[in-house]
Amino acid sequence: MTLVILAAGMGSRYGGLKQLDPITDHGNFIIDFSIYDAIKAGFDEVVFIIKKENYELFHETVGKRVEKKINVKYAFQDINDIPEGFSVPDGRVKPWGTTHAILATRDVVKGAYGVINADDFYGRNTFEKLAAHLARVESGELADGHNCAIGFKVKNTLTEKGTVSRGVCETENGMLTSIVERLKIKKVGDDAAYLDENEQWVDLPGDTTVSMNCWGLTNDTLAYFEKDFLKFMQNLDKAPDPKKAECLLPVSIDSMMKDGLCDVTMYQTDSEWCGVTYPEDKPWVVETIRALIASGEYPEDLWA
Repeated sequence: MTLVILAAGMGSRYGGLKQLDPITDHGNFIIDFSIYDAIKAGFDEVVFIIKKENYELFHETVGKRVEKKINVKYAFQDINDIPEGFSVPDGRVKPWGTTHAILATRDVVKGAYGVINADDFYGRNTFEKLAAHLARVESGELADGHNCAIGFKVKNTLTEKGTVSRGVCETENGMLTSIVERLKIKKVGDDAAYLDENEQWVDLPGDTTVSMNCWGLTNDTLAYFEKDFLKFMQNLDKAPDPKKAECLLPVSIDSMMKDGLCDVTMYQTDSEWCGVTYPEDKPWVVETIRALIASGEYPEDLWA
């Protein structure tokens, strides 16, 4: 069972390679806790999507220590990996987004796969639900096109330090019916608000289901994502800023659903997210993880 980890982001708001910023006295990163939970849930392979120039650093700090516990593969997101006939806009340095990142795995991932962000702490329950769905795919109980997502309550996914991006979901009878990526969501008491296309803040109840980019996908999605990225490149010149436009996984999956090519089961979790979107988030994350270790949820050193 394969887990794909999106770790090629630039960390622009954080100000550095936040995936490799230790959060425990033993030098563990947030990504270590995700891999630990994934192994406990039954995953036996992890694919890291990174930038090629970060390989040595990533391998020495993360890959080398977890490869003793789980099969490790790498895929490299390259800004120049684009369809024939297109070119990178002058001055663009930003990666092409999470759909493009997943495409970097097309020669590595052979079956159904889970997807998570490297810099988000999801909680063990998330991986248990993800693994249970993927096990049904691997056994043949579920065929291609039957995907899943893990849904969080938006109030459990916010930082006090600024806005975050979340996929705001609509569901019916346990199935995802639509997802809209909102790039600026802020905490408002026990609720939230997002900035809409008209630059107006729209209230969002705290119990609203959002996606944290945690998916269980069948292998046929890769071919669709390739077509969707081609469409993205064809329309790039119409984007408000071609240097920053991104092809995002939630948008691609929403399009796939609307085209009738898949369905997505939404598994709800009450797990509380923590992550380092901003440097000021780190003390909160450190204390959250420290409390989980003290409660016995995790050992002092994950890989000892």
